[in-house]
Order: sequence, then structure tokens, then C-alpha cells
Amino acid sequence: MSAKFGSGGRPRGGIRRAAVAAALMLSSAGAVDGQPLPPGAAPATYADIADLVEASATIALVEVRTQAPVESARAPGLAAGHARLYIEGRTLGLLWGRSGLASQVAFLADVPLLANGKAPKLKKQRWLVFAAPVPDRPGVLQLAAPDGYIIADPASEQLTRGIIAAFAAPGAPPRIRQIREAMSVAGNLTGESETQLFVDTAVGTPVSLSVVRRPGQEPRWGASWSEIADESARPPEPNSVAWYRLACFLPRQLPARAYLQQEASARVRADADYRLILQQLGPCRRTRA
Repeated sequence: MSAKFGSGGRPRGGIRRAAVAAALMLSSAGAVDGQPLPPGAAPATYADIADLVEASATIALVEVRTQAPVESARAPGLAAGHARLYIEGRTLGLLWGRSGLASQVAFLADVPLLANGKAPKLKKQRWLVFAAPVPDRPGVLQLAAPDGYIIADPASEQLTRGIIAAFAAPGAPPRIRQIREAMSVAGNLTGESETQLFVDTAVGTPVSLSVVRRPGQEPRWGASWSEIADESARPPEPNSVAWYRLACFLPRQLPARAYLQQEASARVRADADYRLILQQLGPCRRTRA
């Protein structure tokens, strides 16, 4: 997959034709709205990396060796102020993938232009690349997003490996789809209540969220990744898969269809308890498109 480059950084001969062919194919398949950040401009958050891990079939550590610009006419969806580059790199390691990966890889990446209007020189940069193999093109990858790469350093690599392991662990919390039901029951004492929310997931196993209020105590909530509402359930640890599923994908308010009760007081309690859950989960911070 390695290529010899002439003046101006353009690949010669057959490699150039291969680059153009790959560019045409991958640009059409991978164009999305959004503007990628400059490599290393802002540290990727847990949610950023979790998004990319979940969207990738292959995650590799790659050293950039060569780059060549793709003509703007052949780069649909390219954001203003950015360049789409055909990049060839050396595989340094495979973090995730069901099959091996060639020692040399190629892919397209959108990068922001420098102040002088030129693309940055990327040679020898080490990237974590989040992608999928292109069928029948050994060593050619399609990034999970135009900015589906992260500058590799010990911290980002450790975080990525941890997220990969967490997603692959048996019983890992699945994607959530919708809040199916919400109900809230008042207790015998003033200020006493319990709210239960049931959330559907992509694999069919439900999640139950519960909020318990007792007079003179702080409200307590928890998540149980089963149909059973468990009073001993606790909130998920920040920057965990369970936290990511809830903080990043729960709706900002309860859908009207989810209420099981018509009483206004029950709905008010359910709304207040749902806001408590969202507040304590905290924001799902992302620094990438």
C-alpha cells in the first residue's frame, strides 16, 4: 500500500489512480454534515470516544506516512476551511477488530486548513483510527466519521482501550431506545414518594430507573439494567458505559405517552424526579462533530 510521492505530495502513476478511486468511493459513502476539530485541538471526551468505538469495526494505532489532497470536486460534504486528504500510514497496532489488519493502510480524513490556507503536514503523527475495512480492498479503511481519528498519546490510548473493553464485556449496558413507562406513587408521609421509569433497549432487555424520596433525607435514585426496580440500585459511575447510555441518550424530558397515570400530582412528581436523574447524570460533553 505504500506509495512514492513526487513534488507537491501527489502520488505517482497507478498509486495516484488508486487514491482517486478510493477517494471517489469513500467520499460518497462517508460524507456527513459537521466540522471536525483539528487533530489534538481539544481532548476527546469519554462520549467522543465511545461514539467512535461503537461505530467502528476496526480500531488501529497508525503512524501517518504520506498524504495527498483530494480535489474539492470529488469531496462531497467537505466543510469550508477543510481539506480531504488521502492518507497512507503504517499500522502500529490493532486495538479492536475481528480480523487482522494490513501493515500498511489507507483512508480519507477531513482536516482543517492552517491559517495560510494549506493542509497541515501530518507525517509521523500517531493516530488512533476508528474505521471499517472496505470490502475487497485490503488495507483500505473507511473512517467512522470524517474526523474519525484522534491524536494518540498514552492518555487517549488508555481511555480508548478501556472503553473497548467495557463495550465488549458480558452484560454491558445496551443502547437505549425510549422511555416506555413512567409512574410515581406518593407515600403515607408528607414528602414521601417513589417514581419508577422503564426504558426500552435495542436488545429488548429493559432498564428501570427509580427515585425514592423520604422525609428528612436527600432523594436517592438508581439504575437497574433489568425489568425489576431495585431499591438498592445506585447511579452509574461517571464515564462508564452505563453512564454514557443514560447521560447521552435519555430524552431531555419525559414523553407524554409514557405516563401511566392521569393524576396531575403524579405527573409533577415524575417530571421532578426525571429532572433529578438528568441533573445528577450531568451533561454528555462532546468536543467533536
